[in-house]
Amino acid sequence: MANQLDLEEQEQLDQLKHFWKQYGNTISWALIVIMGAFASWNFYQYWQRNQAAQAAAMFDEVERVVKSADPAKIDRVFGDIKSKFGSTTYAQQAGLLVAKQYYLAGNAEGARSALTWVAENASDPGYQALAKLRLAAVLIDSKAFDDALKQLGGNYPANFEGLVADRKGDVLMLQGKKAEALVEYRKSYKSFDESTEYRRLVEVKLNSLGVDPQGGEAAAAEGKK
Repeated sequence: MANQLDLEEQEQLDQLKHFWKQYGNTISWALIVIMGAFASWNFYQYWQRNQAAQAAAMFDEVERVVKSADPAKIDRVFGDIKSKFGSTTYAQQAGLLVAKQYYLAGNAEGARSALTWVAENASDPGYQALAKLRLAAVLIDSKAFDDALKQLGGNYPANFEGLVADRKGDVLMLQGKKAEALVEYRKSYKSFDESTEYRRLVEVKLNSLGVDPQGGEAAAAEGKK
């Protein structure tokens, strides 16, 4: 009986050796690839967490420097976060913050540059849309109306469409294109929910142009003036 078991074990061992000889290298390489991928994934997760932590720390530095209102320091820290962590949302937030400070300080060119960077580099559609809207406002202040309309063109997230239409209406009014402005204001008004405060602002603009958005279409004579 013992000899029979020994023979069976030897046969199984021989089969295992044959199998390993035939497929051993393939299995070994497959395991190496799997373990390598797992290690790479873990490293990538660690790298992302580390990058996020460093970007957050640098954003805190941007906030601190912006409060100091020192242009040279603001340029330096904003340049740092763009070069080191430009793909992160922290860099995009920093761009919006820096642009606001520049604008309040009367540095329209600096604000335009920061907003242009966010609009062109933001991976988040919301930040990109916000940057383009604010950039359009800066361009309107500079009376660069055609450039402002270009910024307001293209695709925007659905929840920004009302704001974009309202801003377009403002530009068109400044260009003396009342009929076209009314089209945009109506579009903006319809896009907002009745309970939205911004809708009331658009309604005031329409009323000032002789239009009651709740009472039907604008008078044709008013729209053609």
